[in-house]
Amino acid sequence: MSRPRILYVTDLAYPARGRRYCDEDIALTSRLREEFDLALCHPRDALALMDAFDAVVVRNSGPVLAYQEAYDAFRAHALRTGARVYNPLTGRADMAGKQYLLDLTAAGFPVIPTVDRAADLERLPSAERYVVKPKLGADSIGLRVVPPADLPGLADGTVLVQPCVDFAYEVSFYFVDHDFQYALHAPDPDRRWDLQPYEPSPDDLRFARRFIEWNGLEHGVQRVDACRAPGGELLLVELEDLNPYLSLDALPADRRDAFVAALTASLHRFLGAV
Repeated sequence: MSRPRILYVTDLAYPARGRRYCDEDIALTSRLREEFDLALCHPRDALALMDAFDAVVVRNSGPVLAYQEAYDAFRAHALRTGARVYNPLTGRADMAGKQYLLDLTAAGFPVIPTVDRAADLERLPSAERYVVKPKLGADSIGLRVVPPADLPGLADGTVLVQPCVDFAYEVSFYFVDHDFQYALHAPDPDRRWDLQPYEPSPDDLRFARRFIEWNGLEHGVQRVDACRAPGGELLLVELEDLNPYLSLDALPADRRDAFVAALTASLHRFLGAV
């Protein structure tokens, strides 16, 4: 019986700050090869190769901004042909841009308050500093921290404006399909990628699951990034549903094995879905 064929999309040379994308994908694909016939390719090559495979798995492919035209063509072809892409292209979060942060703010979700226009600045809590970042940005590209007086001239609909939260730490929750896998946190706010295992409380998990349920992806890997605000509550920073880095090297071996098993099972379910 033939095994499923997977095209695994990654940029092994992407120079991520504080992370080594290539190590994670080399390790993960070495495990997935036990169950699937698998080939790796750069995101710019995915369109030319994808039709020969049963599914395309988008992993550590770097910010789409670096190859926007190629990604748009890949996405259009996948939607036109019904190609199986994992994560599925129906995500409502980072996969679709940053509009979701505005939508979640307006809907009253526990997210860092976010607006994009000068007329809405009054909706933000008062702060000494504000974060301004492009709507189409990624990986902190174009991010600025500015005083309140600068905001009216910057909030023109092309950027996101948020209060600069003096958080205690950041924490990320990792899910496969709708199943929680593990959490990691950065105890030092100045060292975002110096991660340690984190045991979430029931309230923490309810917080994270709320965003997974909102996004509605039936299959796929998602990362819920949050910060612990001064009042003790968690606030969403980002919901990564396109190609979240998994920080598997920060996990003990048994948790890594459990994640690989969950991902493998998810891919089999995805390939078997009608």
